[in-house]
Amino acid sequence: MRSVPVMWMRGGTSKGGFFLASDLPTDPRLRDEILLRVMGSPDPRQIDGMGGADPLTSKVAIIRKSERLGVDVDYLFLQVFVEEAIVSDAQNCGNMLAAVGPFALERGLVSAREGQTDVAIYMENTGQVAVASVATPAGVVSYEGNARIDGVPGSAAPVPIVFRDTAGSSCGALLPTGNATDLVEGVEVTLIDNGMPCVILDAADLGLAGTETPAELDANDGLKRRLETIRLAAGPMMNLGDVSQKSVPKMTLVSPPRAGTISTRSFIPHRCHKAIGVLGAVSVGTACLLPEGPASRMAVRPAGNPVNLSIEHPTGEFTVVATLDGEGAVAKAAVLRTARKLMDGIVFF
Repeated sequence: MRSVPVMWMRGGTSKGGFFLASDLPTDPRLRDEILLRVMGSPDPRQIDGMGGADPLTSKVAIIRKSERLGVDVDYLFLQVFVEEAIVSDAQNCGNMLAAVGPFALERGLVSAREGQTDVAIYMENTGQVAVASVATPAGVVSYEGNARIDGVPGSAAPVPIVFRDTAGSSCGALLPTGNATDLVEGVEVTLIDNGMPCVILDAADLGLAGTETPAELDANDGLKRRLETIRLAAGPMMNLGDVSQKSVPKMTLVSPPRAGTISTRSFIPHRCHKAIGVLGAVSVGTACLLPEGPASRMAVRPAGNPVNLSIEHPTGEFTVVATLDGEGAVAKAAVLRTARKLMDGIVFF
């Protein structure tokens, strides 16, 4: 059997394998063959690999030292499909991003500073830069702390992440059609990309309350067929082309909040997320600030600048801190995540 070094890490509400680029083939086809074997795909249980039979635990990050000015490391995210032999680089992952800084420090790609180390990360999938702040007391990565995020038990060291210039990262523009609302397959939607391409729909337009559990939504085959029809139609409108074999755009149902800014149920794209993705939350939060659209219409927007947008999801809430420009548009977004090292060693394939 062959083997490759890997560190398994939790980043935010996701987890997966973190590899140095130098440990994998440069040929994407050969690389993807290895990753499918590592994860055990295609198989609904991923029983012959490391994947957890869920899109949130079938993820890969490939890291290299960056040659870009002002950037420490380059990060390529790959989504390994569970039941199909597909490895996709069509999207970013802001949850896995939370563990990139700690991994880079652990592997010596970045030198740690006393107290806290800022790691500038170039996201290869979308061409944007994020800066993650990692706790490094005595110059060593620490995963212990009091920060808590919904969807993850216990507490850990905080990993604040600041995103810059994420608008249109995959679609070429924040609103790829130029409209805050579009009619797709007879349903009013907002097509938006502020780091993650999303189709935002009013849950009520699909006969839902928006309070359903992920299990209830996953069992609703008629709903999933309807969402996929809308998603396939939205793909070309968002400059993403044929998305039948892609994991974007994400489909996000919104409804009035219980206590925060807005309530969400997000599909990634065919299973309902038990929480919400980092950049998906940024895109939804941005949609709340638009002049019109399903999210804007029902959002309870707090005052201030920066503004704290509480994006509710099935297992809690996710706060996006948005800094607005003079015209009220989102100029910069920041989030708080946590990460943890789970295993360091070699994986066989």
